[in-house]
Amino acid sequence: MSHTSPDATSRQDPSATSPGGAATPGPIIATRSDSGVLGSRVDVAGLSKHFGSVVAVDDLTFTVDPGRVTGFLGPNGSGKTTTLRCLLGLVEPTTGTATIGAQRYHDIAHPARVVGAALEATGFHPGRTARNHLRVLALAGGIEESRADETLELVGLADSARRSVGGFSLGMRQRLQLAAALLGDPGVLLLDEPANGLDPEGIAWLRGFLRYLASQGRTILISSHVLSEVEQTVDDVVIIARGRLVRACPLSDITDHGQRLLVRTPQTEELIAALAQQVPQARVSRQDDGSLLVEDVDSPSVGRAALDAHIELHELRPATSDLEQVFLSLTGGAQ
Repeated sequence: MSHTSPDATSRQDPSATSPGGAATPGPIIATRSDSGVLGSRVDVAGLSKHFGSVVAVDDLTFTVDPGRVTGFLGPNGSGKTTTLRCLLGLVEPTTGTATIGAQRYHDIAHPARVVGAALEATGFHPGRTARNHLRVLALAGGIEESRADETLELVGLADSARRSVGGFSLGMRQRLQLAAALLGDPGVLLLDEPANGLDPEGIAWLRGFLRYLASQGRTILISSHVLSEVEQTVDDVVIIARGRLVRACPLSDITDHGQRLLVRTPQTEELIAALAQQVPQARVSRQDDGSLLVEDVDSPSVGRAALDAHIELHELRPATSDLEQVFLSLTGGAQ
């Protein structure tokens, strides 16, 4: 699932050689986009975390590639936040590894310039202004203070820079948390429920903003329960349940099932009869909204059958599965 530009920076596995003995490229660890942003690959390998008798994460393995937005999905208590905390060195794994650019977080020389994280919109001093909150974080991370104003502008809080955080709404605190994650201009972003508290306009803004950041070559991993928004935002999904991996793949792999067409027509019975006569292999089922789901046939065949029978079509398009339905099916509704 790696997408690299001609300027891709990669590491090679010295043990991987071609039959002639020449080195062959190993896994891509980092990708530098045309914009110059260096996005590192995130690797979780055989990760387990036990809290006493409770198994929060159980032998979890997946990767997150640069230049992609990856949705990290799972029911409450499935281990998403624990996994993110392992990646950030806040929790020590029981077994396995969680690395960023092939390094543990604690081994990264300047972590704020490599990884930005927003796990929860808390930890703000209520009497401190948004600008001063970011200036304090910049000073602690060895980052130029000017980045405070730059990131506030990026997240749409420039007009509130001198307001006390104690008066911020949850949505504004979410934006401020995202600004803090971007202070070091990192190539990797780990975001836990970033849409929580945002109004519809804010969610739409976040969707576009994450796509923009990914287009710069950054690696973005977001956990979320807002599946309808995830479906419109992410390239890939990692789905877990009860601490174990259920599925890791491009979003299209689980929402696109090939030759499945949604058809709308005021002549439903006539179309069903025409399809039965001209493309007998087609499977047709009625939907609750009055449309027809036509399977095992391509759209030109459906269109030709309708044209020959002088049937008016109002809609003919590929039918995709709803992410929420797929999610519940894969996780078994686990809570």
